[in-house]
Amino acid sequence: MEHRNLQHFYINEEQSIYLLSHRDAKKLKSWLGLCEAQLRRLGYSGTRMIGKGAYGFVFAAKDSNNHDYVFKFSRITLPQHVQDRLEDEGYMLSQVRLPGVPAFVEFQRVHGQSILMMERAPGVNLDDYARRVGRLSPRLILKIAAQLAEILQGLRDQADQEHRAPIVHGDIKPSNLMWDETTEKLRLIDWGAAVFAQLDAQGQYATNSGLSALTVDAAQTNAKLGDIYFIGEDQLNGGLSSPRFDEQGAAGTLYALASGQSSRFGRHVITPNSLGLPKEFARMLTHLMSEEKQHRDAAGDYWLNNMRYMKHIVTGNQQQVDNNDAHSLLPITSYPKTREVDTVVYSSRKSFLRREMDDVTFAAIDPTELDKYYKNFLTGMGDTEKAFVTAVSHLGRYPLVGGLAIHWDDAGIHIDSSLNLYDESLVPAFTTAVNNMVHLGRAINKQGVFKSCIFDARKTLHIERKSPADPFRIQPNQTIEFDIVAPHTGDQSSRSHSYFEDGDDPDEMLELPPEIMAPIRQMNQIYHSGCIIFESLEKDLKIHNYLRLRDPSREQEFRRCLNTILANIHHIKGLGVSGFMKLPYRDTKVFPLMREQPERFFDFTTLRR
Repeated sequence: MEHRNLQHFYINEEQSIYLLSHRDAKKLKSWLGLCEAQLRRLGYSGTRMIGKGAYGFVFAAKDSNNHDYVFKFSRITLPQHVQDRLEDEGYMLSQVRLPGVPAFVEFQRVHGQSILMMERAPGVNLDDYARRVGRLSPRLILKIAAQLAEILQGLRDQADQEHRAPIVHGDIKPSNLMWDETTEKLRLIDWGAAVFAQLDAQGQYATNSGLSALTVDAAQTNAKLGDIYFIGEDQLNGGLSSPRFDEQGAAGTLYALASGQSSRFGRHVITPNSLGLPKEFARMLTHLMSEEKQHRDAAGDYWLNNMRYMKHIVTGNQQQVDNNDAHSLLPITSYPKTREVDTVVYSSRKSFLRREMDDVTFAAIDPTELDKYYKNFLTGMGDTEKAFVTAVSHLGRYPLVGGLAIHWDDAGIHIDSSLNLYDESLVPAFTTAVNNMVHLGRAINKQGVFKSCIFDARKTLHIERKSPADPFRIQPNQTIEFDIVAPHTGDQSSRSHSYFEDGDDPDEMLELPPEIMAPIRQMNQIYHSGCIIFESLEKDLKIHNYLRLRDPSREQEFRRCLNTILANIHHIKGLGVSGFMKLPYRDTKVFPLMREQPERFFDFTTLRR
């Protein structure tokens, strides 16, 4: 088979296509189409995009012999030293020869575009799988842990055989683990953060460490950041690269899969000992994520030495449902899947969750990675606060619209919510996600307000201008649509949530003109629910919206308000965001402070029933 003529393709920044401006969306569609067309011309079939990230896009295709391959394209808009990482990834992958790792095929750079070709692992990544099924059963957790241990031990054994430093993957997380549901086999993919270890598992300097031997300063780490939602303390704090990194990344991954979360941050509240896992395994996982290095290292040794025995713990074939997952702690309204929803979660008032910002810790992190994770999102928060904000964002992985208004005071946490899920099959997994958010919120002991508007990006209205000096002006056919629904049984309008009840949002920087604020105040007096968010950029004004009119008699008045808003957008000055949200009616749920979920280990008596 020939692998040639893979031409240059330009992929722009990662965003939902429905949040891009018209010009950027058109470019993106053209570039993706060019990638797929070029692969087809080379004789590949079934070409489609299967993934995207901060550094590139990934396509899958089959050759004439029906073999599956993956093609990874770097973003040509990134700095050259970042684009060069794709070649490094190809080299590192070519050094790994293990059954649990799809093989390297080739790397090419054509007209400045880096392209990496690999074998494709069958199945679905565990991030998508967990989104569908919720927390994984103890049986599956043990099976995944055993295969991960085999891969990590295999990396060390291969290094010993070849008399070189072991390879550190550096980015173990659910989305980098492919799971074949038929065979229940695991594969570890995405070696973009891989390096040769500077230290071995015993903390001694590793010899013959390949690319890392070029590092002049032996005290400077060669490690790449990896995903901060899952990597451990050693890697996050800039330690010298070591196989211990992957033990800790695996621990964060197993914890997230067992708890139904999308990060390791919640481990102090929803502890491994509270997840219904076998006691021996849960305690090992606790120590693997300990604050104490000696506990982490000892647990890593125990895991690799004893997982071959722990994998035989009998847990049965049924999912052991957590009592907290049997019923949602917040009301959920579910609908059959009748339409696609591109969910976006916009959260405001996050500043009160922050502590003092630790500039020293993050000073040396690559700005590309820093922007993605920390700079405007989690910097300065404690782990529990990070876990809570991440749990709210995790709701956006479901076809959901609605909102959350959360208050903390001395009595605990008060939550008003509207959660409308457009896929009934996802209710069990979504219930876990909602309950995790509540558990984490209950562990935050401070006073403040947090709000989230949850909307469908497909409804976002885009108004473009040529330069920041030009005013925004709508096109003749542009309107803000809204749904009209029958009022709830009994008059709930008196308990309606107000746009303005909590005052100005300190985290929002866009000041709207009086010509727009006047119709917004008028809308506030009309019984409706949903949100309207103004996002003003240099050349694009985005009006995100999800509006439901609950008083059909005032349809014309409501429509006039929206038309007045659009007619006056040319008065908007400055850049930033300003958002407004109303919930259908108040139904506040109150939960007392609870710093940690109670211990709950696997109940072996259920196997005898």
